Amino acid sequence: MRHGKLGTGTVLGVGIAIAGTLAMAPAPVTPDTATISFDCGTYGSGTATLTATQDGTAATISLSTSAITSPIDIGANSVTSTLTLTKNGSGTTEFSGSSNPAIPAGSAVSTGPLSGTVAAGDSLEAKSLQVVVLGVTATCNATSAQSPGPFVF
Repeated sequence: MRHGKLGTGTVLGVGIAIAGTLAMAPAPVTPDTATISFDCGTYGSGTATLTATQDGTAATISLSTSAITSPIDIGANSVTSTLTLTKNGSGTTEFSGSSNPAIPAGSAVSTGPLSGTVAAGDSLEAKSLQVVVLGVTATCNATSAQSPGPFVF
């Protein structure tokens, strides 16, 4: 029975392939979760938890907030949301979507994943949130900075 040996060229080739794969893997979003406070005018105010993910240039942010509670049961995928974020300290970008879990009456509104596009190194911090539920629009403005800081993709 012959035992195979790996030559130096084979080992080197495998090492280069692994390093290339690791170099192409997207870096994780940091931080991946942040909190922020919102004022939604007559609809209330409170904190929100934002969770970000990235796959190449596509990114998503899911949001749960105590700033808006539902007075009635809301069905899944019936909340339309747009999250506006400050991009790299000067411009803005938007993440939007119509995805949400079913929300029982009296519960905090959760929305997302909201979809957006990012580039490597983008620094995004929530600025405002617009939520449309049953034709009623609530606009929430950030009253604090994201903690522990902006999302860096």
